[in-house]
Amino acid sequence: MCSSDLLDGSDNFSNIGGNASVAISLASAKAAASSYGLPLYQFLGGNLTVELPYPLGNVIGGGAHAKNATDIQEILVVPVGASDITEALFANAEVHRAIKRILGERVKGFIGGKGDEGAWVVSLGNEEAFDIATKACEDVENNTSITVRLGADVASSELWDEEKEKYVYNKEDKELDSGEQIEYMKELVDTYNLYYLEDPIMEEDFHSFGELTNSVSNCLICGDDLYVTDTKRIKKGIKLNSTNSVLIKPNQIGTLTDTYKAVKLTKNHRLTPVISHRSGETVDETIAHLAVGFNCPLIKTGVVGGGRIAKLNELIRISEELGQRSKMAQLPI
Repeated sequence: MCSSDLLDGSDNFSNIGGNASVAISLASAKAAASSYGLPLYQFLGGNLTVELPYPLGNVIGGGAHAKNATDIQEILVVPVGASDITEALFANAEVHRAIKRILGERVKGFIGGKGDEGAWVVSLGNEEAFDIATKACEDVENNTSITVRLGADVASSELWDEEKEKYVYNKEDKELDSGEQIEYMKELVDTYNLYYLEDPIMEEDFHSFGELTNSVSNCLICGDDLYVTDTKRIKKGIKLNSTNSVLIKPNQIGTLTDTYKAVKLTKNHRLTPVISHRSGETVDETIAHLAVGFNCPLIKTGVVGGGRIAKLNELIRISEELGQRSKMAQLPI
């Protein structure tokens, strides 16, 4: 049991708070690793740990994180063709840079505004934003031969109107019922060859999640708000075949122990765990070690900005420390 469990006494850390709890838990793990003279990733994963995660980064932001921008909260990129972590980080950064150039050419008055995760924020429709991101990925692939695929965090719970029982897209001026939302998400996956799709359905609709997951191929359908890194909710999703991927946020569940349980449960049922940052991140680099130590194939941690770069730089340091043992994780699709 983590010391934060003993300090708090509640089942959701309502007394000391989740931020304090996770800080205590991770600090305890780092202290234990240090006592053995080991880096945290090796303390957690053992001597055979050699795989590094592919970075999943936000390049165009909207939704609740950026008013008057896209209804979809995040358009993401993942460099599936990268041969090592340095090449992967470089490819994502190049896509981010290419998007700025394309926005400058196509959007009158674009001044380079960014959200709190460093993604570009501009008044665009969803499809227009995807088209621009697609063009940027193609440009980078033509210049580097590194394949970069798109993803998205729809944050559908933010779009869901409980009274109307519809998903409301204000920028697009449309309202979709649950069936129409599933069809729209399928259309996005097919049109833009999405590799990753997070929270495409509102957080309580496990059944619609499952309908979408079972009707698309070559795409990770990932639950964040659906699961909140809680094993009880993950078990429900497993039972209903809701998703094929689970977002893992340590400070969402409160302790490293509970984070490990969520990862283990996810992997035991052949779902893909994605270690993730949160909005408003600090420069703490711990999740880089968790991704490597727990052998997670993807890490969602931005592309630019101090709190994001800290994790990415730590992955490079881990790769250098591993030397010839270092290799990229095996992607699930």
